[in-house]
Amino acid sequence: MKNDKLPEKALFPIIETHCHLDYLEDESIADTVQTSREVGVEKLLTIAVSPDNQNQVITIAKRFDNVWCTQGIHPHEAKFYDQNTENIILTNSKNSKVCAIGEIGLDYHYDHSPRDIQLSVFEKQLQLSIDLKLPVIIHTREAEEDTKRILQNFSKNLKYGLEIHCYSSNMDLANYALNENFYLGFNGIITFKQAQNVRDILMITPLNQILLETDAPYLSPIPVRGKPNAPFYLPYVAQYMCELLGQKQDSLLPIIYDNSRRLFNI
Repeated sequence: MKNDKLPEKALFPIIETHCHLDYLEDESIADTVQTSREVGVEKLLTIAVSPDNQNQVITIAKRFDNVWCTQGIHPHEAKFYDQNTENIILTNSKNSKVCAIGEIGLDYHYDHSPRDIQLSVFEKQLQLSIDLKLPVIIHTREAEEDTKRILQNFSKNLKYGLEIHCYSSNMDLANYALNENFYLGFNGIITFKQAQNVRDILMITPLNQILLETDAPYLSPIPVRGKPNAPFYLPYVAQYMCELLGQKQDSLLPIIYDNSRRLFNI
């Protein structure tokens, strides 16, 4: 392995609920999956984001018995959403390896797609998740009010579960999501010195609504900050989370494992 600083094996299996295996460059996907298993990351969920990787993530998931995937268009790519893309999502979501619609949502930080298009595509994909009876993975950045408003409009029909991944939004949206029994995903950001706001939200999140993720190859946790992230670094996040919450690994990790299985049915 090129990555010589691996974490100690987790004391209970972990499900990596959000990574981008097709984006990893430093290691082969097979090596990444195997190394992740060796450090206790038992199952992985690789996330679709653009029209051109919907099929790619399914191909990856089919290669491994412990990898699943999603279908959906990230808000950055919303301007490319069309009927053909929707048809691909509808068809691919019938595959047994597809366990969620995502990541979908709003990103007003970069505005790579016009906001009116982001809003429209977000709503279309939420309806797809309802029609397909699949849970949803939400991306939201600097768009809390619109995210909350849209989710309020759909919440009565979101019966199959929802996660706001990589949670870094405000307390108001967190309280709304938690009151709706949605899940919040936490990753290496909780280890960052300047991320006290995220730690504060983690501290008030019920244990049965927490998910673990890396968002690899982004957001590498301390002590591998500055390196490309990978699912096999997830035990660093898990260990830090346990310490922050005053929980032992063999107490907290089984709860989070069950959360992940319950939401994604994997």
